[in-house]
Amino acid sequence: MRAALPARSSEYVDVRHRRRLGHDRLSHGGRMLNEQRGNGGTRSVTNYGDGHVQEVVRQAHEELRQLLQQRADVMRRIGTIKQTITGLANLFGDAVLSEELLELVDRKSNGRQPGFTKACRVILMEAGRALSARDVCDEIHKKIPPMLDRHKDPVASVTTVLNRLVDYGEAQAVVLGNGRRAWLWIADTAAAMNANAAAGSAVTLG
Repeated sequence: MRAALPARSSEYVDVRHRRRLGHDRLSHGGRMLNEQRGNGGTRSVTNYGDGHVQEVVRQAHEELRQLLQQRADVMRRIGTIKQTITGLANLFGDAVLSEELLELVDRKSNGRQPGFTKACRVILMEAGRALSARDVCDEIHKKIPPMLDRHKDPVASVTTVLNRLVDYGEAQAVVLGNGRRAWLWIADTAAAMNANAAAGSAVTLG
């Protein structure tokens, strides 16, 4: 005759129940994780905190926009001052500028041929008008003929430099009346005209 099995204690039943609950929760959690992965892994199951994240993104976007505008204004002002100083140096000679200032406006000579980017920058800055890549090449050929000898396609090389100056915030790409692309040194037009007028008056008075 088989011995009777001992009755299950309440503690044993409670342990089995808790294990079953834990297994159910793990299974449910796995389904939630699968749902999250199935949606690309970039969106949580709940939308908790989305509003806060969007507000942070909005504020960061606004601050970035303001900083970029400030940078554009600063670069325009720097361009104006450089153009003014260069104009004065052309009228009165480089002797009126300190060594540091000569370097800041790319007019300091170290006895060697200036760099290609520097030459393009100075030509565009001193032009006072929009120049095409061909115009810049012609000016370089007049002032520093050997510089173009190192470039198989001078116009393409100048175009690359001018586009780089646009990225730096020093120049602006424009389209001329004939449809040709050109580049203009960034400066406050009114301020530059006033500075040139003042320089002209100084020459007259002198």
